[in-house]
Amino acid sequence: MPPFAIRRLGRADAEGFRILRLEGLRAHPEAFGASWEEEKQRPAAWFADRLERSAVFGGLANDGSLVGAAGLAVQGGLKERHKGILWGMYVRPQARRTGLADALVARVIEEARGAVEEVKLTVATSNEAAIRLYIRAGFVQYGMEKRALKVGAHYHDELLMALPLYAPA
Repeated sequence: MPPFAIRRLGRADAEGFRILRLEGLRAHPEAFGASWEEEKQRPAAWFADRLERSAVFGGLANDGSLVGAAGLAVQGGLKERHKGILWGMYVRPQARRTGLADALVARVIEEARGAVEEVKLTVATSNEAAIRLYIRAGFVQYGMEKRALKVGAHYHDELLMALPLYAPA
């Protein structure tokens, strides 16, 4: 039996998702545009709404505990609906190196096919493991934003990456 299962999260998963997300934000503030300080203030209903607005997939251990998650947000504006954003990727340390991260990214890409033409993401230039993960999944770098995030007094650059889901003309 694989060490995890993947499924789309719903409102009933809001508290587990909240705990996992806050853990990721606190442990790796340079990896997320959102901050632990802001999101810890948000009620459970806000997280439940977020699970309904985006396709968020959770990796569950054999005991049913949530050990990883990744989301796909589709742009709402008429001129941007062709783009999806992979966001919120986080896997707990005990579930790393199990294939869960690759499976979560693959599930997000599967959800995106037929819904959008391209999936984009940003990743801290210092996060070499995540960069390798995204390259394995077919993402390519198209730019870099210097000083994209400021955590305390430190700036973090981010790679801009995209995965086209269509054959170029």
